[in-house]
Amino acid sequence: MAADDELGTGETAPDLLSLHESIADLFATRGDWRRAYRHLRSALDIARAGSLRDPLTSSYNRRYLDQRLPELPAAVAVALVDLDRFKSVNDTYGHLLGDRVLCRVADLLQEGLPADAFCARYGGEEFALVLPGIDHRGAVRIADAARLRVARHPWSELQPGLRVTISVGLAHGTGSGPRQLHRADNLLYAAKRAGRNKVAFHDCETARVITHSE
Repeated sequence: MAADDELGTGETAPDLLSLHESIADLFATRGDWRRAYRHLRSALDIARAGSLRDPLTSSYNRRYLDQRLPELPAAVAVALVDLDRFKSVNDTYGHLLGDRVLCRVADLLQEGLPADAFCARYGGEEFALVLPGIDHRGAVRIADAARLRVARHPWSELQPGLRVTISVGLAHGTGSGPRQLHRADNLLYAAKRAGRNKVAFHDCETARVITHSE
């Protein structure tokens, strides 16, 4: 069984890791080295998978992002997402609720992603959406749909008076994955300067920076 399959059973990775290690020890004491080896391999797979996941949000982490980006085709689209005024959320409601907001946003960002796309926590309140094989128009549609899901989410159910929005910098075109991430970072600042709760991207025909919102 693959590590990702096991992680989806409801048990935590540390629990499964300990379980496989214990079973491996049991088989080893009985001299059944083949089964012991198989369970040790499963434990290694789980440990490896856990090292590529963000422990808070369960999305991929910066390490996974740094590994995958150089491997992707040059036409990859990258969206860099930042929660607007997130420091104010932490200061007003506390870090515990801030962590719950981060987890909920991570879930909302991952909804509706194409099969080959993935979401990674870039650091703090920033996430990256990596969209291989998606054309410019499709990437804009995906990024703005994510922005709308966050803006329209019933945050008051989590905390009365709470409102959460995101700004998105979207890079698409020629260039390596790391280069696209750098472009997305610059475009994210454009979205912030335009008033937040927007997607900023380069227009394909004019090379102008477009900021899009409702």
